[in-house]
Amino acid sequence: MTNKRDHGGGLDAAMAQFGGARDQWLDLSTGINPNPYPFGDIPMDCWTRLPDQSGDQALINAARKFWNIPKDADILASSGVSQIIAMLPQIVNGSNFHISKPTYNEHEAAFVHAGFSLQRSARNKVYVHPNNPDGVLHDINDQVLDSSDMIIIDESFCDVCADESLIKYASHPNVIILKGLGKFWGLAGLRLGFAIGHPDNIQKLRNLIGPWAVSGPAQFIGARALSDPNWAESTRYQLHNDAMRLDEIATQAGLAIIGGTDLFRLYKTKNAASFQKHLAQNYIWSRIFPYSNEWIRLGLPGQPNHWAQLNSAIGA
Repeated sequence: MTNKRDHGGGLDAAMAQFGGARDQWLDLSTGINPNPYPFGDIPMDCWTRLPDQSGDQALINAARKFWNIPKDADILASSGVSQIIAMLPQIVNGSNFHISKPTYNEHEAAFVHAGFSLQRSARNKVYVHPNNPDGVLHDINDQVLDSSDMIIIDESFCDVCADESLIKYASHPNVIILKGLGKFWGLAGLRLGFAIGHPDNIQKLRNLIGPWAVSGPAQFIGARALSDPNWAESTRYQLHNDAMRLDEIATQAGLAIIGGTDLFRLYKTKNAASFQKHLAQNYIWSRIFPYSNEWIRLGLPGQPNHWAQLNSAIGA
């Protein structure tokens, strides 16, 4: 069985269909912070030597402090959350899993590819928290923990709502929490993700991932970003204001708010494909979904001219 993996991005395909140069396009198809963390200069030796233990430890220490990770939980850094998602079925027992849909499709694809079947009663559970694309938050309690063999909690978007994190469960024997620097920090190209959980489970992933899973520059940038709580605090404030601004523009144009996070907003319209085409004709790329004819998702514009471009197109 092959699952279609649809994602945001793909601006090159949009340009091929609708024309325009790359610098004319506004890509709102992803939930990536359009104003990324300003990481500054990177020491040359980060590029010229193999990533070492001290660089990895600095990164892990910064992650542990920033996310308030329980001291008896272990952390594994990787080349993006997607790398960990692809490996998770190899450390999970059983033959089935459950994930509430609609949601981010890489989890289902990884499990199905590994021979698992999707079943509502499965004791292996996956939660995207907050969920993509509707922003739903999940309630994990003792009953859920006791009725599960493995719980995977993907918190790729949770740094916009840090108080909602389920990190307190990270040391539980059957919980693995995923985090990354691609969304909130706007550093998707850095490819830096983390698996956080009980040491036994993290060691299984560590055995699979091999050496040098994180580049030297990624170690350096990640440690610097995770050691800057002031930037994180001010960014949450700005993202929230921008999300509300986007909602105002959308509702004035007749779109209905379904949900989302402070990094992306999900709206309902009569014909999502038609609305996406309208935006694309104005060189704005958005996200629609194969399971809904009415849902369209928009990320946040980052600059004043981007807001003006969206306002002009969506108002038309």
